Amino acid sequence: MRILRTPDDHFTDLPGFPYTPHYAEVGDGLRMAYVETGPADGEPVVLLHGEPSWSFLYRHVMPELATAGLRAIAVDLIGFGRSDKPADLADHTYARHVEWTRALLLDALGLTGMTVVGQDWGGLIGLRVAAEHPKRVARIVAANTGLPTGDIPMPEVWHRFRNAVLKAPVLDVARLVQAGCRSELPKEVLAAYDAPFPDESYKAGPRAMPGLVPIAPDDPAAPANRAAWQILTTLDRPFLVAFSDSDPITGGMAPILRKSLRGTAGLRHPVIKDAGHFLQEDAGPELGRQIALFVTST
Repeated sequence: MRILRTPDDHFTDLPGFPYTPHYAEVGDGLRMAYVETGPADGEPVVLLHGEPSWSFLYRHVMPELATAGLRAIAVDLIGFGRSDKPADLADHTYARHVEWTRALLLDALGLTGMTVVGQDWGGLIGLRVAAEHPKRVARIVAANTGLPTGDIPMPEVWHRFRNAVLKAPVLDVARLVQAGCRSELPKEVLAAYDAPFPDESYKAGPRAMPGLVPIAPDDPAAPANRAAWQILTTLDRPFLVAFSDSDPITGGMAPILRKSLRGTAGLRHPVIKDAGHFLQEDAGPELGRQIALFVTST
């Protein structure tokens, strides 16, 4: 496996993101990065981003959790942020991303009683980790995400996005993030989303992820996702569905999650107003408050 590592000087002067990075080895010769804030003995809340963002996405969410006495841990998925970047598309598989994330959370950090928060690919990975290791999980939050099995067609807008990412000669990461927001992002924020990728050779992760989503029943990841669904439908862990009101890609998953999963019963599931796919950018403090309320009240 050919591995790239973004130089540290690409991450200087990040707006609103003063956290010191930490690192752990997760197998395959890879170093995975994360940042955290809040009391070290607080209940751990794991924040998993999606594609093509990184832990910087949670900079407005983390202070709300810390203020509530929670230990907020924002992870950079392999291929993103400060984490190592396998340079070949074939190095990225759904199963590998689940295992790398599991190794960080369960082996390296030894987390128990954690609340897993996933958005976009952070949900596809986080829901698998939670379902496969439920004894380590206290709660789950799904925010603009799902757990596709290939049995239900994806919306046309997603197929357009998938094709654009795979075929673009130059993948404009900042533009993709901006396209998923309702608000206009400042130039320094857009630059922060570009920071992990000095050139096109570093972008195998963002390019590969759309192609790893199961879109057919015989997809290699479909059986594991179906098994995870079976577990999640009966798992007695509180499960919060915190979607935005303006996400054309995942919006249809919210009512399915609320209806299908045992852990959603009896909870008030917020709809985050005036927010797009990247609701952490459009309404990060509100999302943070909703997560904090959920954790401290269940």
